[in-house]
Amino acid sequence: MSPHPHLRRRRRTKIIATIGPASSTPEILARLFQAGADVFRLNFSHGTHADHAARIEAIRALEVEFGRPIGILADVQGPKLRVGRFGGGRVHLQTGQAFRLDLNPTPGNSRRVELPHPEIIEAARIGTMLLLDDGKLRLRVTHKRDDHLETEIVVGGPLSDRKGVNVPDIVLPIPALTQKDRADLAFALDHGADCIGLSFVQRPEDVAEAREIAAGRAWIMTKLEKPQALDNLDAILALSDAVMVARGDLGVELPPEEVPLAQKRIVSAARALGRPVVVATQMLESMINAPAPTRAEASDVATAVFEGADAVMLSAETAAGQYPFEAVNIMDRIVARVERDPGWRAVTEAARPRPEHSSADAIAAAARAVAHTIEAKAIAAFTSSGSTALRVARERPDCPVLGLTPDVMTARRMAFTWGVHALITPLTHSMTETVARALRLVEQEGFASSGEEIVVVAGVPFGKPGTTNALRVARVK
Repeated sequence: MSPHPHLRRRRRTKIIATIGPASSTPEILARLFQAGADVFRLNFSHGTHADHAARIEAIRALEVEFGRPIGILADVQGPKLRVGRFGGGRVHLQTGQAFRLDLNPTPGNSRRVELPHPEIIEAARIGTMLLLDDGKLRLRVTHKRDDHLETEIVVGGPLSDRKGVNVPDIVLPIPALTQKDRADLAFALDHGADCIGLSFVQRPEDVAEAREIAAGRAWIMTKLEKPQALDNLDAILALSDAVMVARGDLGVELPPEEVPLAQKRIVSAARALGRPVVVATQMLESMINAPAPTRAEASDVATAVFEGADAVMLSAETAAGQYPFEAVNIMDRIVARVERDPGWRAVTEAARPRPEHSSADAIAAAARAVAHTIEAKAIAAFTSSGSTALRVARERPDCPVLGLTPDVMTARRMAFTWGVHALITPLTHSMTETVARALRLVEQEGFASSGEEIVVVAGVPFGKPGTTNALRVARVK
């Protein structure tokens, strides 16, 4: 028996914490989980497979210790576009001067450098903008040849070896999964990751490829960080199990004033489809080196909660920062405080998407309405695949949602979903048994006590995914 049988969050929006050198020990992982981390992210841009295997083992041990399912997000690196090296390791590019990007591996200077990506040279056009070093430097293509690009430096500055290249103006003919990504993806699937973070998606075909490889063994979370992906947003969302507003690279390739609008659009579109949506990058960035966030960062987290995000994410704050526990703790406090505000509930009610024309959506909408009317203490959603709990969570009910499932993988995926407290429980075979099980679990978990009512949602026949068609109101004896 777990020594922590009634661990419950005081908020609905979930928290994802990235694991790294500052947070990899079992002791720190336990502190982060107790502080509020619902999902742990493994960043495959850093660390070895042995590192990640040890972290996965520690997380699964934590599950056993606390008796709670924990989600694991395996975030693959994606295609990283970089310039080559310089003779002295670093140069200074002057605004207005000419600069060549070519395929020659000879170390560069202030007039030229290798661009080891012929696909960029092929796809570029006169006027194409190239952004270097996270957008700090900007180059405009003035001439194009088969093996090089001539550019004008629009914004100059220092540039060192292997700095990144972003090309916001064009769709590049490169796959979202590199050879390294495929090896990392296979490793993550073999080690039981619950969700794969797919980086630098440009087209729906990128998501379809990853889905085919995963073959249902993990969710695919599409990271929206390219302007080209926004042009295909609806088609990409339709193929994704979840999405992330990855504001780091998105903020490089889009003008700063466009990023908040893109975030709002993505969150709204994902909510309408019932896809879990994560807002990420620089949420509490100052806490890498400081024990408290700025007021602007606290407002940023609050904005994501008001917009309806399923989860908010910490990156370097918990992976490499000096205050990983404090970062999770303050994010938990900010989210919980926002969700206690009457204004948050009013905004949430106003933003509720219309139900789809299906019996499953009708039942989920009815469950929310009934729970609100009778002031139910919880909605118990029995689910095999997780779709029933997702549909109920999409309705953003007043009360907690218990996701009851016989499948441990489904329970872990529900750690990404707004408002769902997942429990692993054996399959039921009748509505009477289902209601009795729900009543016992809500009382056992501390959600309801004698005389209080709950709403139970399930599908008949039992155990068949996608058959949400039954609703009951029950009272705890």
